[in-house]
This record gives sequence, structure tokens and C-alpha cells, in this order.
Amino acid sequence: MNSRLLAKSTALAGSLLALATLGGCVMDGPPPGYGYGQATRGGGVEGNWSDTGGVATSSFNSGVFVTVANDTGNRLAEGSYRYIDDRNIEIIFTSLVRQQQVRANCLVINPGQMNCTNDAGSQFTLVRRGAIG
Repeated sequence: MNSRLLAKSTALAGSLLALATLGGCVMDGPPPGYGYGQATRGGGVEGNWSDTGGVATSSFNSGVFVTVANDTGNRLAEGSYRYIDDRNIEIIFTSLVRQQQVRANCLVINPGQMNCTNDAGSQFTLVRRGAIG
């Protein structure tokens, strides 16, 4: 990998980490199949969402959560999500850069915006993009 591509990948990884402010937050998630994969409430959050900086896009698809870098398409995070109720979503994902697990709770403000807070108390916003294709 050339140094320019490595620097760009490192910057993207840093941006994703800033998005969720992963820092030193390492959490154990529930065992596989523990209430995840059942996130199908009328397609509420199903689809693609972007961070407000436009660095990465996260997809929510039938309980599966994946984040990719917008410029390279490299996968940055993966995990799962579930509905707590009609407006609250819990996401548990692993940063593929740091191999750390993070838990975030998101409030669906409207069909195009989610405000999220991770367990470290850091906040970020996701805005809806086009449908999963």
C-alpha cells in the first residue's frame, strides 16, 4: 500500500473513530442472537445514513449494521442493531480499525435524522441517504 493511500485510510479511520468517539471504550456485547436481527419495525431506520461530516455511510439492514468509508468503500465498522421502542435504537458495533466494541443509543428525531450517544457519553448525528441498493 503506498504511503498516500495509507495516510488517507488512517485519516478515514480516525474520522470514524471521532464520529463515535471510541476512545478507550471497550464493552462486552450480548451473546450472538441475543435480541439482535429483529430490527424490522416498519423499516424505521432501514437504509443508509451518513455522518454529518460526510466521511462514512452506515447501513441498517434487517438488524445488521455496517459502516464504510465514502471515498474508498472500505469497511470501517460492523455489528448489529435493535429497536428499544419505536424511536430508540441500540447499536453494538466493532471498529475494524481498533478491534473495539462500542454500544450507542440513537433517538430517531425524524425520518431523516438520528441523534446518537455512545456509552462514553459522546454524541453524533446520522442523516438519511438514499435507499440500500
